[in-house]
Formats: sequence, C-alpha cells, structure tokens
Amino acid sequence: MASRGGPRAAGTDGSDFQHRERVASHYQMSVALKSEIKKLIYTHVGIWLLLLAQMCVGHLKLLPHDQVAMPYQWQYPYLLSILPSLLGLLSFPRNNISYLVLSMISTGLFSMAPLIYGAMEMFPMAQQLYRHGKAYRFIFGFSAVSVMYLVVVVAAQVHGWQLYYSKKLLDSWFTSTQEKKKK
Repeated sequence: MASRGGPRAAGTDGSDFQHRERVASHYQMSVALKSEIKKLIYTHVGIWLLLLAQMCVGHLKLLPHDQVAMPYQWQYPYLLSILPSLLGLLSFPRNNISYLVLSMISTGLFSMAPLIYGAMEMFPMAQQLYRHGKAYRFIFGFSAVSVMYLVVVVAAQVHGWQLYYSKKLLDSWFTSTQEKKKK
C-alpha cells in the first residue's frame, strides 16, 4: 500500500486491511474456553489440596479427632481426580483432542463418580444430624457431614462446568479441524 513515511495508494484511507485482521471466531472461543477451564482446574486443585490436608491431618493425628475428623471413604478415590485436570492442562498447548477427551472421560470416573458415592455414603449421617441433631464427626467445631456436603456440592459444580466447557472447546477444535480439511 504505502511505505512508512511515503504517500498512500490512491483511493484508500488505509483502513481497507481491517477485514484481514479479524481472528476467526473458533480461535477466539478456544482461547476464552481454555481460560475458563484453567480457572476451574485451579479451583479444583484448591479443593483437592484442602481434602488432602484434611486426610493428612486425620491420619497423622496432627490435631485431635474432635477438631478434624477422619476422612470419609469417598475421599480416597477422589484423590485421583487430579489426573483429569492434568490431562486437560496438557491438551491446551497444541490443542490435543485425544488428551481433552481422556480428560473428560476420566473426570466422570475419578471426579464425579466419587462425589456421587460420597453423597450417598454421607446421607445416613446427614439424616441423623438433621432429624436428631446428633453429629459424631467434626471439622473445627462444625459437623463434618455438613462441611463435606458443602465440598461435594461445590466440587460437583466445578467438575460439571469443567465438562461443559471442555465439550464446547472440543466442538471448537473440531470446527477448526474441519475448516483446515476443506482447504
């Protein structure tokens, strides 16, 4: 068009290049979804670390059991839920579809399944607490079943949104793959 300091080409104001500088929508969506999934993964790591800390304190008897209760059975398999998050993070740099699919499948197995089992495992204790007001496990003065149900609800939402955004990201990557094949 024109050199840096020289005259412009006749009949142009210099703005006719803007149509070439737009980023394709699926690339914009990919970046936005990766950002959201990373936030959810970091939130998951925070929850995971809190559960790990509770398990370590309970087993190593660093605090009395009336302050920090022993972990429930569902918490042990939930520790494997860090693997899907790592697979998800590994899929981002090169848009690796297979890693993202493995992350989604293993999120269901290692994250959602233990949470569902945990809700069922703790249900009789929650019933006893709310019907009779009796709690036998405590975490810093709060009923352990109440605290763990709160953790289950928050973690289920985090993993649910993570699956939702991963599915949208997968669709976005398939769109870009299909467009590349057409060319």
